[in-house]
Amino acid sequence: MPARQHHPPSIALLYADHHGWLQGWLRRRLGDASHAQDLAHDTFVQLLEARHLPPLHSPRAFITLVAQRTVYAFWRRRDLEQAFLDALASLPPPHQPSEEQRYAMVQALNAVDRTLGEMPRATRQVLLLNRLHHMTYREIAERLGIAEITVRRHMARAITALSQHADTA
Repeated sequence: MPARQHHPPSIALLYADHHGWLQGWLRRRLGDASHAQDLAHDTFVQLLEARHLPPLHSPRAFITLVAQRTVYAFWRRRDLEQAFLDALASLPPPHQPSEEQRYAMVQALNAVDRTLGEMPRATRQVLLLNRLHHMTYREIAERLGIAEITVRRHMARAITALSQHADTA
C-alpha cells in the first residue's frame, strides 16, 4: 500500500477546519474571550504571512505551535508595557506624560521590541551590549569571540533595522 502523501494545506481550509477549535483552546488558556479572538486572528495572520507551509501530518499540532509563540509574544509585550507604565507612574506628577503621550510611547516601545525580535540573535546581542551595557566594539568582540569588523557589521545591520522602523512609524 503506497504511503499517503501530505500536501501543504491551504490557509482557507486550515481556517475553516481549525479556527473555532483554536479560539476555544486560547480562551481556556488565557481565560479571556477577547484576547483569545485576537490571538487566534494573529495566529492565522502569521500562517498567511509564511512563505511556505510544510505538508502537515497534524495540522492542530502545527497551529498550536504557532499559537503558543503568539501567546508568548503577547505575554512578553504585556509585561514590557506594564513595566514601562510602572516606571512612568513612579515619576513625580509634574514629569508624568499625558495619556496620549503614554499611548504613543507604548506603541513605540512595542515597535522597537518587534524590530529587535526580528533581528538575528547575534545582531541583537551586539546592539544590546553596546547600547545597554556601554561596551565598546573591541570589548564586544572579545566577549563574543568574534572579529571587531563583525561587531561593526552587526551594529550597521541593527542601526539600519531600527532606522527603517523609525521611517515607517
